[in-house]
Amino acid sequence: MKNKGVFLILLLVGFVVTSFKVANFSANKSINKTADEDKGFVVLELYTSQGCSSCPPADALLEKVKNQYAETVIPLSYHVDYWNYIGWDDPFSKATYTEKQTAYNYKFKNRSNYTPQVVVNGATHFVGSNSLEMYKNINIFKNNKPDNTILVSNVKTNANSIKFEYSLKGELAHKKIRVVLILDKRVTKVKGGENRNRVLTNNNIVVAEKYIVANASGEANIQIPEIVKANEKIALLLISENEQLDITGATKINVSR
Repeated sequence: MKNKGVFLILLLVGFVVTSFKVANFSANKSINKTADEDKGFVVLELYTSQGCSSCPPADALLEKVKNQYAETVIPLSYHVDYWNYIGWDDPFSKATYTEKQTAYNYKFKNRSNYTPQVVVNGATHFVGSNSLEMYKNINIFKNNKPDNTILVSNVKTNANSIKFEYSLKGELAHKKIRVVLILDKRVTKVKGGENRNRVLTNNNIVVAEKYIVANASGEANIQIPEIVKANEKIALLLISENEQLDITGATKINVSR
């Protein structure tokens, strides 16, 4: 009887879901995913470019962190467009990501954008290749509990889009939800610019993004851009943030088409 009791306890423990533990969602199935209200969270936004010679070390560090902290940290690669002029158009770059970085640097009172730059939970920043700062910030922010928790349900995917329902707990005033689609990994042979003839690996690449109103509940969708190939891994990320661009909660869901 004693051994049976131990087995039941272990079985129950196996069902515990920690903050940011990733769920794998198949097309046209209803699933629920929520961030743990008792756990801290870390969202790392790396502003990078395939045309920037100092960015590959930061890209490699982000991949390392992605693998080390798969259940507690959400790393993102935002590819900016201001390096495109020197001979290589980064296929993932968008002017809107440059504008997002500019808004952060205005908040941080920086005179200009720079790459590689990492922004942590929308609250602080550092040079993206600085491993000491990376791990220091992860250790600090992983203990901060979210102000908002997000539940995602009824996720349905097809070749071109993802539809889902969501609910948001916590204070809603002056908040918005950022819906982000990320590509797990892409290896690129760069043919021009500062990284000419280098083979670069990028991880958790932001390929689509939109904002929706932070209601207590609702439904939304996001389009899957053509740059994403049918056999590539993608994930859906919902982030709540306030008017000061501080991230107040997040949850990430792997999806398949």
